[in-house]
Amino acid sequence: MARRAKAAAWPPPAAAPAACALCGREVPRLTEHHLVPRSQGRRRGLKVAELPTVMLCPACHKYLHTTFSNQELETGYSSLEALREHEGVQKFVAWIRKQPASKGVRVR
Repeated sequence: MARRAKAAAWPPPAAAPAACALCGREVPRLTEHHLVPRSQGRRRGLKVAELPTVMLCPACHKYLHTTFSNQELETGYSSLEALREHEGVQKFVAWIRKQPASKGVRVR
């Protein structure tokens, strides 16, 4: 008697879009942003796994790293609330929320 083949597990089921912690858009892919940059955390003697992180869409993540230095991120913007209070971030978030999640955004 012939055996039945198991149902294929490939391709894996599509994951539901997750929301960016900064702009709130539902995007297919998120990146991990260390609120205290890894280089700065290591200088303090912390392990990278212990540093606080948030999941951001690639556009927001790129914007933060082009706008702020690692030193600024560590000292003044090491929390999500502090980032949201910055005027430049507020303007960027207001603009990016209007863009479709599939649009590639160039950050300068």
